[in-house]
Amino acid sequence: MKIGVTFSETNYHNYPRWIKGNDENIDIVELSYEKNNLQDVANCDAVVFTGGIDMEPNEKVDYANAPETFNTKRDTFEMEVLAKALKSHKPILGICRGLQLINVYKGGTLHLDNGESKNEIHKKGTEDKKHQVQVEKNSFFYSIVKEETGEVNSSHHQSIEKLGTDLKAVAHSEDGVIEVIESTNPEEQFLLAVQWHPERMSDLESPFSKNIRKALIEKICN
Repeated sequence: MKIGVTFSETNYHNYPRWIKGNDENIDIVELSYEKNNLQDVANCDAVVFTGGIDMEPNEKVDYANAPETFNTKRDTFEMEVLAKALKSHKPILGICRGLQLINVYKGGTLHLDNGESKNEIHKKGTEDKKHQVQVEKNSFFYSIVKEETGEVNSSHHQSIEKLGTDLKAVAHSEDGVIEVIESTNPEEQFLLAVQWHPERMSDLESPFSKNIRKALIEKICN
């Protein structure tokens, strides 16, 4: 089993460790613009889009907490990876920036900065924040976690503004931020993305971490 994982400049090691677990049958394929290995997507059984630096906005604009520089090459490469994965109906999981990338690819937009009050809840300083999420019971994601509420970690200052086409928002934080998106037709396309970081939660046994990984692996095996 081969799972493609897009390279992130920060904490990349957490993703392969979480995805592999103790399963020696899982091989990680690092996908990055530096390797220029778009062709490797064809050999992957699923693709995970990781967190990291803000995507570059379509129009140059100053906004709060913007990075000093963007990585346009990464943005472009990962859009191409996503297009290829969707075309071949590969299972797709997005994490933090990965959720935002999927939404933008699907024609959605982002809040470039959530604002001071939301940042107090979702990102402040270098340590992950923690907050509750509310899950829609009639969603594919609920069938995975089997919980209507749960605590997740948080390290983001951007979030979905307008939802992209063929996507459904199925979990929110208490202040209304979209925390989970999925395909409007999950039976046809496993497309799931979360705004938190399941790969580095303090409780990796939480269904909001463990069950996400399990669902991805089971989809590949089935």
